[in-house]
Amino acid sequence: MSINNRHKVSDFASRVYELTSKVPKGKVTTYGRLAALLDLKKGAQAVGQALHCNPFAPTVPCHRVVRSDGDIGGFAFGTDSKKKLLKSEGVEIINNKIDLSIYCVK
Repeated sequence: MSINNRHKVSDFASRVYELTSKVPKGKVTTYGRLAALLDLKKGAQAVGQALHCNPFAPTVPCHRVVRSDGDIGGFAFGTDSKKKLLKSEGVEIINNKIDLSIYCVK
């Protein structure tokens, strides 16, 4: 996927969006895992901020990125919307948590 930069996103955000766009339906990844793939130590928060400003949703499926403990985390459109999107893709959420051993992209 090529990010059309008419939205003038930073190079960092563009890289985050490119990786996030590869997470398939029915799976999730974590902010920390994306940061690690970008060679950023302790970069999970920066990844989260880039995704919060994602102008390409739903093409870049930021709802598929969760916290490292499986908690669904935040979402610019609200956590209820995030839960609804994930559930519609077959991801089971129990007490706001996702079982990463089942749903996390390997």
